[in-house]
Amino acid sequence: MPDNFKYLTHNPDDNSWGIYLTVAGYARVEPESNYPPHGHPAGYNFNWSKGRILHEYQINYITQGEGIMETRDGTFPVREGSVILLRPNLWHRYKPLKNTGWTEHYVGFNGVTADSMIRSSAILNELPVLQIGFHESVMNVFHDIFNYIKSEKPGYHQVCSGLVIHILGQIISIKKNEDFQNILGKTVQKACLIIRDNLSANMNIEQLAMDLNINYSVFRKAFKKYTGLSPMQYHTSLRMKQALYLLANSNQSIKEISFSLGFCSVFYFSKLFKEKTGTTPGEYRRKI
Repeated sequence: MPDNFKYLTHNPDDNSWGIYLTVAGYARVEPESNYPPHGHPAGYNFNWSKGRILHEYQINYITQGEGIMETRDGTFPVREGSVILLRPNLWHRYKPLKNTGWTEHYVGFNGVTADSMIRSSAILNELPVLQIGFHESVMNVFHDIFNYIKSEKPGYHQVCSGLVIHILGQIISIKKNEDFQNILGKTVQKACLIIRDNLSANMNIEQLAMDLNINYSVFRKAFKKYTGLSPMQYHTSLRMKQALYLLANSNQSIKEISFSLGFCSVFYFSKLFKEKTGTTPGEYRRKI
């Protein structure tokens, strides 16, 4: 998934709903690069010496890399699987470590309902950095938010506000149930995130298992137990899901979509698409 972010406008109806989005985005910050990346408005951009104060809430899910977060109350480590939860009027600064960089998925929001929910949760008020680990379900919601804000169809603010509530609920549930998680489950969850972040690549599953320091046979069985699919089936399923979205919501040609998702030829992409969906890419686009 390429780096992307979008700042959103909202109207009185969105405000009266009680929770509305202000920004959503994704970025892969490479090692040794400057942070934050260029292109953000003045109210959101910051430098390390001065820090920053926002007038909204933000959830920033770090799925790769490490860094630090600072507030007036102290310094907090940020690791893979950390959630940085920002509150209005909180002075803060954070950044990835130079030697690791990080991958971040974030959403900003505000409103009286957001105030009420977050203030009522002891877990969400405990620390500005919460360690929840790697969860495919959380990533799915971020992915859905990105797709909704790209389309900006009528009512998308209301749909996305519900998805933000879902993310907050997932964070609370994960923290309450973290004693029940196990090492193998976390490995599968991390693998899911790696696969999702590499939709345009042809995955070598044996190499992925090696990178995760787990026996390939054990990994493949555990993956299928947790997801219902083999790793390769899971990768193909995600690529088909993204292809469906692009065919319905973009002006890219079928050839461009095929190559953007890492397929070696349009013929192979079309053949696999029909096997999985029962129709060709062209027929699906015409129906839409």
